[in-house]
Amino acid sequence: MERTDTNPEKAANSPDSSISLLEQITPLARQINCLDIDSIADVCVKSIPALVGVRFASVYVLDGTNSILHLHKHNHPFPINQIVSLNQTPTPLMVMAIQSRELILVPDIDMHKKPIIRKSQRAFAKNYNTKNCAVVPLVCQDRVVGVLNLADKVDNDSFDSEDIALIELFSQLVGASIGNIKLFEKIQRQATTDGLTGLINHKTFYEILEKELWRSRRYGGQISMIMIDVDNLKQINDVYGHRAGDKAIREISKRIKECIRQIDTAARYGGDEFAVILLNSALEDASVVAQRMVDSVENSPAIWNKEQILLSISVGLGQYDADSTPEDITSRSDKALYSAKQAGKNTVRIFESARNEQ
Repeated sequence: MERTDTNPEKAANSPDSSISLLEQITPLARQINCLDIDSIADVCVKSIPALVGVRFASVYVLDGTNSILHLHKHNHPFPINQIVSLNQTPTPLMVMAIQSRELILVPDIDMHKKPIIRKSQRAFAKNYNTKNCAVVPLVCQDRVVGVLNLADKVDNDSFDSEDIALIELFSQLVGASIGNIKLFEKIQRQATTDGLTGLINHKTFYEILEKELWRSRRYGGQISMIMIDVDNLKQINDVYGHRAGDKAIREISKRIKECIRQIDTAARYGGDEFAVILLNSALEDASVVAQRMVDSVENSPAIWNKEQILLSISVGLGQYDADSTPEDITSRSDKALYSAKQAGKNTVRIFESARNEQ
């Protein structure tokens, strides 16, 4: 099967017409079948437009959590929308394609009726030579993962049946690959994070601690470590049930995360225990952070079945230099945590001898 184009402008923008369509598609399919989103996007904005005879293309990736499409790559010589909200009004064509999960072909954007495209949705129409476009939902296993837009047919004609077949083929290939990337990223996150709180898990915590100690040995600096234990979790479980206990742990993890910087690391260390690495923080500053955590948790009760569950934490901390081992750091901060428990809970204790013992 060969694809030949009689239109000179279209031929100039198309792949070598002496090569069969299958020979053109096969290497592109291989390029798409990967876990590199940039390689996939390159095919979307360079090779697919050439195959179907359009000037411009853009590929958006869906952030389902925040209901936003993010522009990943395009070949437009003029600005286009960087993000598109799924809740935007009037509903953009890309969102319509996501909702219907069907290809939307627009021969003439001014005359199009299904759906009607309002003037407010054609802010960039003056940038195009033609009024036709294709809005392509990228679907993986019945779930939309993005949108591919193709605009400005070089021959100023409608998309023909062969164009449509190619577009639908590549939409399936691209959708499957982007879906695989999202699945791979999810598996990676699950391997390093705690499923209940979203904080890093015990294993990843030690990997990060060892890395930061190595960095301290090379470049200098000290590490402050905070160990946190949930007060009276067994009582919460006994009175309200384990799901309420899980809710308490989630709420406390949020308060902890809100009290630290982006460069710091918070982990769920065990069942009702958390650990926090504070980089380049003086012991006095770490004490302020620890007390802020205690106050934040105390002032933020969990709500369970319309009842307030009062929460509190006990906190131990210390400061350590690069010669410390991960085991030294955690055990010493844990001693301070034990002191906080013995002092009546809902308080902070410091491992005062940490620097003298190292």
